[in-house]
Amino acid sequence: MTTVFAAAFFAVGIVSPVRNIPYPYVASFIPTDYLWMYPAFLLAPTFVVLTACIHSYAADDKKFFSQIALSFAVVYAAVITTDYFIQWTVVEPSILSGETAGLALFTQYNPHGLRVALEGLGYLMMNGAFLFVAAVFAGGRLERALRWLFVASFVVAVGSFVGLSLLGYGIVTFELAIITISCIVLIISGALLSVVFKRAGQQRGRNQRAAV
Repeated sequence: MTTVFAAAFFAVGIVSPVRNIPYPYVASFIPTDYLWMYPAFLLAPTFVVLTACIHSYAADDKKFFSQIALSFAVVYAAVITTDYFIQWTVVEPSILSGETAGLALFTQYNPHGLRVALEGLGYLMMNGAFLFVAAVFAGGRLERALRWLFVASFVVAVGSFVGLSLLGYGIVTFELAIITISCIVLIISGALLSVVFKRAGQQRGRNQRAAV
């Protein structure tokens, strides 16, 4: 499900133009401009569940790292779901009603608004989860691939934030970069994790049969 929601989020996001609409905001782009938020919203709790599954899979001496990763995942989910829920329940109805006074700080059409900033923060927290969850995987080829994938995602995400900030680019550029990085990593890692979990389940079943 993480792979599916990440792929849907990425695909819908690609075809959804980034608009910088000045005040007063118009309702002609509603609900089209908000469709990408649905798979992104569903991705948040799904990622928490995935991280909890990784925590359960982790060896006892690695659970300290997976617990930290789960904490980062919860922070990410809380930030992202709050951010998108405000768009649906406050910003969108206000624009449709023509009540646009004071919306500049909250609407997605403001490239310097809270919506964009919170999204960037949320996906930084996701990549924090990637960094710590990487410590769980130290076994065969697939686990090593997962480990380096998660570490590389964190390094590129943080590097993008620092680099783009120093170069003077807006937060929107970083937002697009970190969402692209995160979605690609989730799609690839979701496929790899399904194999890792399946093999672990098969091995557990063989051990149980052998014990009997």
